[in-house]
Amino acid sequence: MWVHGKTVVAMCAAYKAVKSGYQAAIMAPTAILATQHFENFKNLLEELDIRCELLISGITKKKKEDILERLKNGEIDILIGTHAIIEDNVIFKNLGLVVTDEQHRFGVKQRTKIAEKGQNPDVLVMTATPIPRTLALILYGDLDISIIDELPPNRKKIETYAVQKNMTERVNKFIQKQVQEGRQAYIVCPLVEENEELDLKSVEKLYETYKTEIFPQYRVEYIHGKMKQKDKDSIMERFKKGDIDILISTTVIEVGVDVPNANIMIIENAERFGLAQLHQLRGRVGRGEYQSYCILKYEGKGETVRKRMKVMCETNDGFIISEKDLELRGSGDFFGTMQHGLPEFKIANLFEDMPILKSVQSLAMKIINEDPRLEKQENRLLKDLIKDKFMKRIEI
Repeated sequence: MWVHGKTVVAMCAAYKAVKSGYQAAIMAPTAILATQHFENFKNLLEELDIRCELLISGITKKKKEDILERLKNGEIDILIGTHAIIEDNVIFKNLGLVVTDEQHRFGVKQRTKIAEKGQNPDVLVMTATPIPRTLALILYGDLDISIIDELPPNRKKIETYAVQKNMTERVNKFIQKQVQEGRQAYIVCPLVEENEELDLKSVEKLYETYKTEIFPQYRVEYIHGKMKQKDKDSIMERFKKGDIDILISTTVIEVGVDVPNANIMIIENAERFGLAQLHQLRGRVGRGEYQSYCILKYEGKGETVRKRMKVMCETNDGFIISEKDLELRGSGDFFGTMQHGLPEFKIANLFEDMPILKSVQSLAMKIINEDPRLEKQENRLLKDLIKDKFMKRIEI
């Protein structure tokens, strides 16, 4: 069994924490991703005498009580789970490391709450979302940032093609050829203005079209964010086992399970997605030994649409893609920034004014280091301003 990328980083950090006498907590956004991490950790670390356990909402009450008891007694070294880990009755004996995977899926309060379960534990946050290096300094300015920018050995480059609607029949024949050879395909629905109801109709309509008109001979299924978590997990599990040939989906699959046999990603109305999101969706394939393909079906003849499709076809480098995305769409629109609560600047432009923001950031760090309580005369005005803005939230 091979484990790559950020999972290996988390595993090494957890191994070191446990061997230093601490417990580790690994938090993933979905039960199926948590289960995948658990299987990987268990397979590699149990033979090193490290005890791993899985805590997700689907387990029986008796099993959960047993886990909580053993965790409190220090009989579990690494606890892997979903937001179930945050619950008040989850008590660690000696938590020394907290890892959050795809951390933009968790709110700041959730991340803080799990960190409070230990005495100032080390915190590792991980994401596969490519964030421009410059923007990362603003989003994660209080953290040390490391970037993995190489593919695992032997992983083939995903071939990407941008096509318009007149190529639909050719694309369908290509899907048919791959499925006949035993492969599986993802088909991602267009986003509908962040409207879940319309997204739901969109995925169901596409599912009907593919299941009854285009590929009645294949096993077609669909998945969307409105489904119950256990139903989503069940469908992804069946897809992983090869019981589904074609999976129609909303962007719910952008973070998730490794399905090495799935080698085609079709994205309908690709012009409606940000480049960083397209790149993350594309990353769902290319995880096995087979040559993988991403086909972007787009509409519109505008210059910006063409430029964006060209970027996707020319590079697989997530950082180049995310810089271009920020440049073409602007910071307010950029995937992920809204979740971080970045303010809408009245004057500054996040892309063009990055040097100024970086200078301000280093100055802020200098002030924090030299005068953390803002007691010096030169910082009185700053202290008054902070009190005025954040009085209800913090005490200085």
